[in-house]
Amino acid sequence: MQIGPHLLANNVFAAPMAGVTDRPFRLLCRRLGAGYAVSEMVTSRRELWNSLKTSRRANHDGEPGPIAVQIAGTDAGTMAEAAAYNVARGAQIIDINMGCPAKKVCNKWAGSALMQDEPLAVSIAQAVVAACAPHGVPVTLKMRTGWSQDHRNAVALARRFEDVGVQMLTVHGRTREQGYRGAAEYGTIAAVKAAVRIPVVANGDVDTPEKARAVLAATGADAVMVGRAAQGRPWIFREIAHYLATGTHLAPPLVGEVRRLLLEHLQDHYGLYGEFSGVRSARKHIGWYVRGLPGADAFRDGMNTIEDAPAQLRAVAAYFDALGQGMDRMPAAAPRVVGVEEDQIVTETGT
Repeated sequence: MQIGPHLLANNVFAAPMAGVTDRPFRLLCRRLGAGYAVSEMVTSRRELWNSLKTSRRANHDGEPGPIAVQIAGTDAGTMAEAAAYNVARGAQIIDINMGCPAKKVCNKWAGSALMQDEPLAVSIAQAVVAACAPHGVPVTLKMRTGWSQDHRNAVALARRFEDVGVQMLTVHGRTREQGYRGAAEYGTIAAVKAAVRIPVVANGDVDTPEKARAVLAATGADAVMVGRAAQGRPWIFREIAHYLATGTHLAPPLVGEVRRLLLEHLQDHYGLYGEFSGVRSARKHIGWYVRGLPGADAFRDGMNTIEDAPAQLRAVAAYFDALGQGMDRMPAAAPRVVGVEEDQIVTETGT
């Protein structure tokens, strides 16, 4: 896989997720096998660039390249300015957000809401490409299959995005109307791949190595992007990459390895957010790591009462020490869907 001048390590990518894929989490995903990881979305509103939230999202200290930053907004001019701002701060790839289904984003006509206004969506892509071109920075774009079941226009938009210079497209196999409900469909992704020459990335419900291989086969996509399945299980990237390369499974990680990974993740998390905010925002990550494990509910209840970093670290270490007395390895994730249904891979001809 290559995006502009950047050769990627593999074709298993970490999806941008607001409130999740901050720098510590991206670093962990890359370390555990992700060939590429995109930042949380950064607003195009200039008045917010100096806010603490945006400055944290734009922090790339120690991050290996290529550094990919996702920007979100509603106006071609401000999106171009946001692209230039992030390039100046170290971004080597700019990704345009036209995939977020969140109401607070779509109500402002950003994210996937832009797919309702094709001329505006294309003008934004064109302006961002123009802003990045003098710096040799490629532009990518993430979108959904459309706004609603009756308005699936990803194929038409994909062709126009390619025409204005977008160099890679990621398609989440749901409409904005679906949010994250129901199953992702891959027929639209296959249709997008057939319609353009640039790389296409398939996203949505990729939660096991088997599912990743099935989605690649069904869509013809160049890569898969993993989002929610990596929450609390960042080693999924190496599991998928290994399976795609060899057809065999890696053993689940040792409990001791996960203990070490989580403690290191927490230290890095505190370093970015500070102790007060870091302890609180780390709770969701800890909850994801222990989801489904013995005693997890009681452990999470206790975790939510801890308000200082040393105590949080001690509690995590103690939990995994106790867990390791009863099991050597983490449980393997059970595949939810091994194959892809036949009706999901029918190529769509309409827009």
